[in-house]
Amino acid sequence: MDINEIQKILPHRYPFLLIDKIIEFEPDISAHAVKCVTINEPFFSGHFPHKPIMPGVLILESMAQSACLIILDFIDDPNNHLVYLSKVSNFRILSNVVPGDQIIIGAKIVNEKLNSFKFESTCHVNDKLVAKAEFLASVIKR
Repeated sequence: MDINEIQKILPHRYPFLLIDKIIEFEPDISAHAVKCVTINEPFFSGHFPHKPIMPGVLILESMAQSACLIILDFIDDPNNHLVYLSKVSNFRILSNVVPGDQIIIGAKIVNEKLNSFKFESTCHVNDKLVAKAEFLASVIKR
């Protein structure tokens, strides 16, 4: 799935669309996405000058957006729904993400109940685990 297909599904747009393509997708189960990190990202001008590091909250958001694609594929009538991140647990940043890195984001549904989905997610750069999290995402009508 390329960026054009992603934009047909996700409501996010620049500068807040934080995944570039989907490289693996198992409907109702999991997705693997790619985020190419470039120095042109608007947050690098302030985080931090002379030592650019991708903010952890944006790494988490890229995980949530990858999960969102799974959910919107899972539900009926996805164009009339939004997915909100509702709870985060066990979020860990294990290594800095810097310009030039390519993040491989894995998201997997662990459980689904009453329009809430529990996920496990990981981020790797060059096969090195750089972040991981568990979170809940909730589906609401627009």
